[in-house]
Amino acid sequence: MRTLIRHFDQLLRRALGVFEYCDDPEGMLRIRVTTTAHQVLLPHYTVPAGTPVLELHLWNEHIPPLPPHGPDLAWAARSTRMLMASFHKLARQMKTDPRLAGLQAVGGVTVLVSLGGEGLFRRLGFTIHPYRNPLGRFGEFWENLYTWAIMWTFNQVSLRQRHLLRLRRSEIWMTREEFLQRYGS
Repeated sequence: MRTLIRHFDQLLRRALGVFEYCDDPEGMLRIRVTTTAHQVLLPHYTVPAGTPVLELHLWNEHIPPLPPHGPDLAWAARSTRMLMASFHKLARQMKTDPRLAGLQAVGGVTVLVSLGGEGLFRRLGFTIHPYRNPLGRFGEFWENLYTWAIMWTFNQVSLRQRHLLRLRRSEIWMTREEFLQRYGS
């Protein structure tokens, strides 16, 4: 079953245009060039609907596996180090890759905010907004099922105390300029 989910994930990534911007085994992110479905309000800028943006996706195969007893300080430190290194590599890529030119914001949709990551994402410079699936609860159910299957496939320990129907998503965004300023040096 896990093999089937891995193949489905690969097929979905290909269909959506999600790709790896580096080949580093410590890289934690994949990306997708897309447009915003709706207006996004940021502290000093409004991203209009239809604006080109860079969407962040976790590279599931590279996420450090949780220890059997759950997350600990060593796991958190390694994950944070990998995420920061991924942001720095992405900022360098954004400066040189023509596919990433003209993008106005960096962000996307994640369940990690509701799983205790709100403070982390704010410290990383992201503005957090509630997410609403355009298909309502029906769409949320299918997103949750897919997310739950990905967690089960790649990091089973992460499912502890996470119920399929209670996963909640948030949108995280920052402007391209702020991302490059924070992570481009």
